[in-house]
Amino acid sequence: MDLKDEVQRVRFWINQIGNFWLRLVWHSVHLLVRFWYLGVGVANVIESYLISSGLLKRYRSIDVGKLRYLAIVIESDDACRISKVIQLLQWLQAIGVKHLCLYDTEGVLKKSKESILAKLKNATLFEEADERDSLLDQKHMTLEFASISDGKEAVAKGGNVLFMKYSKLANSGAEQKEQIFTEANMTEALRAVGCGGPEPDLLLVYGPARCHLGFPAWRIRYTEIVHMGPLKSVRYGSLVKAIYKFTIVRQNYGT
Repeated sequence: MDLKDEVQRVRFWINQIGNFWLRLVWHSVHLLVRFWYLGVGVANVIESYLISSGLLKRYRSIDVGKLRYLAIVIESDDACRISKVIQLLQWLQAIGVKHLCLYDTEGVLKKSKESILAKLKNATLFEEADERDSLLDQKHMTLEFASISDGKEAVAKGGNVLFMKYSKLANSGAEQKEQIFTEANMTEALRAVGCGGPEPDLLLVYGPARCHLGFPAWRIRYTEIVHMGPLKSVRYGSLVKAIYKFTIVRQNYGT
């Protein structure tokens, strides 16, 4: 009986020691990861400051011409920070971005587009822009405002166009091969109803989620997506860095 009690006592202490070391390892790894992310965050802030101050030469000149169309996706809670949005747009205008799409899920930015346009110089709505004015003024910017409702409406209209087209083919006795539609047919239908829209070269996401938050999927087939963090901590340097990194990479666009 004494031997059995002793064995149980030894097993108990072995389990306790094992649990102690496992917890110690877990907390140590957790602490190291937190220090790593803290270090990365500090490094990013310092780099952003150096870029903003012009001390890093490679960021002084950016070939913005490679960025034909930029999309900004903002989480709806952050989209309520209109002053931050305007500051972001003013930075993009200073960098030389010509064509821009602003998107948030609930359409907060679309409702505030008049006040946003009033705060920007040489900015017009994308659908009202005159290409000749854009060529004359190097600082001219066109803005498109979008929300998730636009995507739903576009899919419904495009689907209706395809349904009518292929219903006629079916009634006319066309071959089965002609009744099968492809991605190209869907793209053509979306353009026919005026919902195609330009495909952004770069999409910057501001918010906690690392996703496009419902931005029309048919417009981002070859788009590069970059998560920028919450809008409240937006920095000019990080914006310049994201655009610069895009411009120095050769884009194959699926080829």
